[in-house]
Amino acid sequence: MWKTTLQTTMIGTTLAAGLALSACGTDKQSTVEEVASTISTDTPESQESATPTADSDMDGAVSEQGVPVTYDLATWSKDTVEPVKIDALDNINATFGKVISTDENSLDYASNPATKYRFMTTKAPYLDVIDSQKYLELGWYYANPTDSAEEKEQSKSHAKKAYQVSRQLMGEEGGKVLADMLNGQIIKNQNVGGQKIELAKCEFYSCMLILNKSAAST
Repeated sequence: MWKTTLQTTMIGTTLAAGLALSACGTDKQSTVEEVASTISTDTPESQESATPTADSDMDGAVSEQGVPVTYDLATWSKDTVEPVKIDALDNINATFGKVISTDENSLDYASNPATKYRFMTTKAPYLDVIDSQKYLELGWYYANPTDSAEEKEQSKSHAKKAYQVSRQLMGEEGGKVLADMLNGQIIKNQNVGGQKIELAKCEFYSCMLILNKSAAST
């Protein structure tokens, strides 16, 4: 599901005060009590229909329920990986799998010319590597609790591969970076395991790990 959003609206009630003010200046004497009495006639029904339930928001829309996505980081960390250099693109791509399509007219994080390697079809949760002269970018779909079981499994599979590549590039510190990302942390401008992390985060259905190749340790 690629995605819907719920909009909420706050509605204030000022009818009683308005009717009381409009009553002033007329020949017929009306009291605030009479106005309030008139309004209270419809109160029970309107209050009952307006009262939100546990699964609804302020405008009565029912919120989606789902199971949070969990990642088996403890098991992933036990896998053996071979270190790779940041410019060893063939080795990095091999970890992600078979390249489905290549776009040589893509752009990197800073809008520089780049090549995008896509490992999934356009109908599936994406998994990409974007390579330019300055940056190496890993990107994949970040599953939501309301996604289907298949989408969640694909997203977790993507994350596992990114976890492996991160360890290949940055050692065990790279695994911690991926774990922090999946737990909602945002990392900027940090040197980790010999690599310069420009940006690393998972939010809004997207994970990205951007490494500054020109600042990598030799």
